[in-house]
This record gives sequence, C-alpha cells and structure tokens, in this order.
Amino acid sequence: MKIERVLIPGPAGAIEALLEYQPGDSPEFAALVCHPHPLYGGTMHNKVVFRVSKAAAEEKIPVLRFNYRGVGKSEGKYGEGTGETDDVRAALENLCARFSLPVVLAGFSFGAGVGLRVGAEDPRVFALIGLGLAPARHDYSFLRQSRKPKLFIQGTLDQFGPRAEVEKLLADLPPPQTVRWVEGVDHFFTGKLGEVEEVVRTFLREIRGAAHVAG
Repeated sequence: MKIERVLIPGPAGAIEALLEYQPGDSPEFAALVCHPHPLYGGTMHNKVVFRVSKAAAEEKIPVLRFNYRGVGKSEGKYGEGTGETDDVRAALENLCARFSLPVVLAGFSFGAGVGLRVGAEDPRVFALIGLGLAPARHDYSFLRQSRKPKLFIQGTLDQFGPRAEVEKLLADLPPPQTVRWVEGVDHFFTGKLGEVEEVVRTFLREIRGAAHVAG
C-alpha cells in the first residue's frame, strides 16, 4: 500500500490527511475514517482510528483519515462540532473526487457523532461504521432515516455509552444493522483492538455487494 500525505482544502483552511491505497488496483469502494474529540487528544493517529484504517487497507480499500481543524497540521480552531462536520464533508469531497467510488464512512466516539451524520445524508456514502457511541453526548436521531448498511461496535464497559442506553438507541434504527459487543472493555477497547479490527474487516467483506449496487 502507498501512504500519501495530503492537504485537503477545507472551510477553515488546509486539512491534514493520510491516504492509503494500492496503485493499479480496481477497488469496489473507498473508506473515510473520523477521529475522536479534538479537545481530548483525538487525532487521526488514535489507536482505534488506526485499526479501522488498517482493516480497510489490508482489504485493498483506499482509506482516508484526517485531522479536524486545529489538530496537527490542520488549520483553524475547534468548531464546536459544527465546524468538524464541515471538515468531514470536505474530506469526503476530496476522497470522492480522487477515486469516484462509493464510500463507507467510519467514526469513533466524537467521530461517530459528526461523521455518521454526514454519511447518513450523503448519497455517495453507502455504508456506515460507528464505534464507541455516546448517546448522552451526541444526537444520533439522523440515523433513524438511514437504511444504509450499518455496523456498530461497542465495549460492554463503555463509560460514555452504557449498554442499556446504546441498545435503546439501536432499537429505534431501521435495518440493515450489525451490532458487535466487545466483552469487558471500556470506551477505548483497551486490550481488544485486534478484535475490533477483525470485526471491521469482516463487515467490509460483507458489504462488497452493496457497494456495487451503490455504484
């Protein structure tokens, strides 16, 4: 896989990103991965984001991860969630312009809150992956209208997304959806990142047919 450092034009200035892809391949779709909260140390190098990106790259899926405004070399400053949602849109636009492929959009924690909103609304995104949902901190009501394939991965001891709250949220969402509970881990999937990576990889294999329909 080739790793390319990218500067994406964004609404608050340049957005720092990493693009991994296999030159010469003909992939069915691409992937965009959104990192956790920028005010609490979240970057595109977060361990969960890295594992999701690694799963995509090993399936020979072009994958883009990026830093929100004010993180790393990305210009601007924290945008209260609204600005970061616009950053997701800019990253998606760049990825689609580069590859002209359907996209699976993944987000971890804060990244799920801002990223999945964009993915649910944009017709170029055909599947969604949410990790570490936090219903008390984010409004996921937009997912109630989405019939795109969805994967949710949650730790059974997640301090920001208690199981009862997450199950209540997911019960209101339309199919298709896959839910994977990772036993005995916290919000950051400590000690079980390999399991998270494998769950993502399996889902990516399963949705290849849906990508053909979306494309």
